[in-house]
Amino acid sequence: MRPLSLSTGVNPYAEGSCLASFGQTQVLCTASLEDKVPGWLDGAGKGWVTAEYAMLPRSTHTRTGREHREKGRAQEISRLIGRSLRMAVELPALAGHTIRLDCDVLVADGGTRCASICGGWVALALAMKKLGLAPSRQVAAISLGRIQGELRLDLCYAEDSTAELDLNLVLAPQGLVEVQGTGEDGLFSPEELAALVRTGLEAGQEIFAAQIAAVEKA
Repeated sequence: MRPLSLSTGVNPYAEGSCLASFGQTQVLCTASLEDKVPGWLDGAGKGWVTAEYAMLPRSTHTRTGREHREKGRAQEISRLIGRSLRMAVELPALAGHTIRLDCDVLVADGGTRCASICGGWVALALAMKKLGLAPSRQVAAISLGRIQGELRLDLCYAEDSTAELDLNLVLAPQGLVEVQGTGEDGLFSPEELAALVRTGLEAGQEIFAAQIAAVEKA
């Protein structure tokens, strides 16, 4: 796995913030605490956790246009982050509150959605602390793949762009939250999938430890 860093307190205004770095990839994650819930949750006795993901124009090798509205890929990743981080929270405990995560990619060198989830959990935990609460479980994510028949962990952009198999795992200490996998160039076997999942679960332990250390240090 590439060098991992989870730095807190990077935004003095947000209720929780974390700069998540995996190698060259950097994602700024902020958590904003709102004293309201979506209209469809009025009277339900629950809170909500949602997320928005975006890439800054020069986060990539060449400049891309600024995103004024969520497009297909960004919207899909936003929903993944939101789904994943809701698994970290007992929503009734957040009753009357929404925590909104903003995950802005500063430098994109592969694994940005996974970095968003890892840093987003830290920002979420810090925002919940303001309410005297804590997440009910940890959630992290890691990318994996296969390149020229070799299984790899935490792919950078150059590796990801040539991978025959691309896999994203969302993890909790107790098991898997979500699995996204695609055979980019041919099939992959159940045995390869099982090997990648085992590798991802092992790597997850390092990420979980880094998350706890970041929250305790904040």
